Amino acid sequence: MRSVTSLPSRLLFLAFTLATACAQDPLALFNGTNLDGWDGDPRFWKVENGCITGETTAEVTPEANTFLIWKLGEVDDFELTAEYKIDAGNSGIQVRSFRLPDRPWGIGGYQADFEAGDRYSGIIYGENFRGILADRGQQTKIGEDHKPAVTGKTGEDEALQKVVKKGDWNEYRIVAKGFTLQNYINGQLTAEVTDEDGQMRRRGGLLALQLHAGPPMKVQFRNLKLKRLPLKDGKKVVFVSGKPSHAPGDHEHRAGSMLLARTLNESTGGKIVATVYSDGWPQDPSAFSNADAIVMYSDGGGGHMVNPRLAEVEAAHQRGVGIGCIHYAVEIPKGPGGDHFLRWIGGYFETDWSVNPHWDGEFKTFPNHPAVAGVQPFKINDEWYYHMRFRENMQGVTPLLTALPPKETLNRPNGPHEGNAAVREAIEKGEPQHVGWISENPNGSRGFGFTGGHFHRNWQNDQFRLTVINSIAWIAKADVPPGGIVSRTPTDEEMVANQDSKK
Repeated sequence: MRSVTSLPSRLLFLAFTLATACAQDPLALFNGTNLDGWDGDPRFWKVENGCITGETTAEVTPEANTFLIWKLGEVDDFELTAEYKIDAGNSGIQVRSFRLPDRPWGIGGYQADFEAGDRYSGIIYGENFRGILADRGQQTKIGEDHKPAVTGKTGEDEALQKVVKKGDWNEYRIVAKGFTLQNYINGQLTAEVTDEDGQMRRRGGLLALQLHAGPPMKVQFRNLKLKRLPLKDGKKVVFVSGKPSHAPGDHEHRAGSMLLARTLNESTGGKIVATVYSDGWPQDPSAFSNADAIVMYSDGGGGHMVNPRLAEVEAAHQRGVGIGCIHYAVEIPKGPGGDHFLRWIGGYFETDWSVNPHWDGEFKTFPNHPAVAGVQPFKINDEWYYHMRFRENMQGVTPLLTALPPKETLNRPNGPHEGNAAVREAIEKGEPQHVGWISENPNGSRGFGFTGGHFHRNWQNDQFRLTVINSIAWIAKADVPPGGIVSRTPTDEEMVANQDSKK
């Protein structure tokens, strides 16, 4: 006889399976109706006959090349397909690109080029980024001198030009894997570049469509589809940062996430590719498609951004994606949210059980674990939450940062976050408290919780920062060196960058 209790679990498994499959399907980047999800100069970009349309006239033309930028996320390893039609002039599709600081819709980076003429369609161009990187028919390799060297052929230039249907619709396919990019037009490989320029190459960045300055022109796009690819030579970490909520310098979710992401990108030799979705939950449905780890840094509790999205993150967890939470993001209401956190990261802040005082955490000893490799004893003031609700018997949970809070941390009257009989008894007995931990989960995935991070300034402390970047690398299943992931101390200017409110 079928068990009554087995049916929900089977349905849940089916839901996770379907969610996983859907997450890997190509994402349509254009809805065919409007430019939702895109950002460009409205003088030049519109939707016409169900197509993204860029057009300049003799009366209205940009002073420099202008771009329609996909604003829902960034791309790293991917396959992108798009159909284009161009009546005059030159255009292209930007990938792994960057904004130019002096122009609101200015872009630099890799470009899959095309035009109405006979010269440039199919080449790989570097817009404000080293010029032509691979001509049509070429396979090239870029070295430390920033210049491409021809290493092979994709075909003959004239034959490849004949693949292009002038004045008609063409399919462009762009494939980026590691540091190799390939362009295809109507199924034919036109150019390929392998970028070994360690100073300038890019593993991730913006996607955009180009409208060229100069004589009047018109270009149209339709059927734009993005499929993210697993990183075969590294690990992908996705930060999700919460909205602004506190005074300047406190709960700087965006600035903290961007600092940690930059640190991981800089310090791991390309072994970790980190990206940040700012100011709340990603609007990009493909955000976690090729993720190896998701790190949430946000406000929590009843307003936690993950509360209505538990199933989405559970699907990622079921795929083996690591989950990490920093500071207030470790707090979730008990019940379904708390149960998920126990499963994902091994513990959480439970109201009327855990507390959130400010105090000097002094950490003297550490377990023999990669997540604290290279970490030296340190002492730092933060809003260190403690008396977490952990899995029964700490099953699969390894504490990383443990200290004994002073009794003064319980000077406030009892309340949901301030104190309770259980925590008072624990501190009276002198029980050390775990404020940072990692978890190894039954399904093979990994998680971590870190209750510090209230003060943005603390990311400038090398030991504090090292504990977190090691933990992130570990939950992504990246190798952590014996001495930890050594990173440079952020400058004062870098600490101010990207803050919600600057003093």
